[in-house]
Amino acid sequence: MARRPLVVGNWKMNGTVREAAELARAVAAGLAGEGAEAAVCPPFPCLAEVGRVVDGTGVALGAQDVSRHRPGSHTGEVSAEMLHDLGCRWVIVGHSERRTGLGETDETVRAKLDRARECGLAPIACVGETLEQREAGEADRVVRRQVDALLDGAGSEAVAGCVVAYEPIWAIGTGRNAAPEDAQAMHRGIRARIAERSSAAADSVRILYGGSVNDNNAAGLFAMPDIDGGLIGGASLDSGRFAAICRAAP
Repeated sequence: MARRPLVVGNWKMNGTVREAAELARAVAAGLAGEGAEAAVCPPFPCLAEVGRVVDGTGVALGAQDVSRHRPGSHTGEVSAEMLHDLGCRWVIVGHSERRTGLGETDETVRAKLDRARECGLAPIACVGETLEQREAGEADRVVRRQVDALLDGAGSEAVAGCVVAYEPIWAIGTGRNAAPEDAQAMHRGIRARIAERSSAAADSVRILYGGSVNDNNAAGLFAMPDIDGGLIGGASLDSGRFAAICRAAP
């Protein structure tokens, strides 16, 4: 089954509203319909303005997180309904920085995925191991557990409508990167785990790589058969580099 490559820019906690709008404008102009399907995920305060900039350009809008709760008394939280109303198509759930820095569990990530889907948002569900887990030979077990949590909650057919992003935590923002063949092995394992529940879901789900992808290594990573694009951090803050990464997708 053909899976259209997807490249998502995670801008993290960077930029003012004005700077985010300028970056979004440059990203849209730099792509002009070329390369992979593209999306940008600016910080919450920038969503409305970036949404206005990218509307109708072919660049989709996404959020970096979503509340697991329905609207109500949850100070500081942002609901899936709010994100949908702002025009978001995508939302990242379970990013490694939230799992490791803010203590998000598999249960929390699964609840956020379910809430996003209920409101018509497409989740980008992140999985991945720490350096300590990899060096202890536990990488496969950890990632399988995280994938199983997604499947146990949403179900295999629901996951087929989502995106999974494999993030080797030890490679995020460090300049280190898994070799394309090593990244492919993990992606193949994730797809095989989903196939145990549903071969159709495994064939259709897009699995992105998110570990210091840049314009120099993107082509080698994207050439792998089970790598369907990238979740891009630092390089997405440069419109030229982000466009080059999008064009590197086959």
